[in-house]
Amino acid sequence: MKNYDPWVFLAVFQEMLGPLLWILPLLALGTVAGFVWLWRREGRIATRRLVLAELLGLLGGGLALVIMAAASSSGFTDAAGPADWFLILIVYGVGFVGTTLLTYTIMGWLAGGRRPQTA
Repeated sequence: MKNYDPWVFLAVFQEMLGPLLWILPLLALGTVAGFVWLWRREGRIATRRLVLAELLGLLGGGLALVIMAAASSSGFTDAAGPADWFLILIVYGVGFVGTTLLTYTIMGWLAGGRRPQTA
C-alpha cells in the first residue's frame, strides 16, 4: 500500500461495523452536545451522579470490548504484541468514557429541572 487512501479505511470499517459505523458517531455527537448543554444548565458537575455514571462506565468499557471482538475476526487470545494490547486498552477507554458521559447525561436530563445535590 504505497498510497494513503482514506476511502479504503471507510470501506473496511463499513464492512466490519455495518450500520454501527454511522450510529456510534451520531450517538457520540449527541451525547457530547447533551452533556455540554446539561453542564451549562446546571453550572457544575454533580459528583453523586458522576460516580454512578463511572460505575456504569466500567460495564460500558467491557461492552465495547465485546463489540470489538464480535466485529473483528480475532479474539483476545490473538493479541500478541504491545500494539494489540494498546488497541484493546484504547477501545476499553473509549467505551468507558462514552458510557460515563452518556449515563451522566441521561441521569441529568431525567432529573428534570432540579439542581443536583451536593456530595
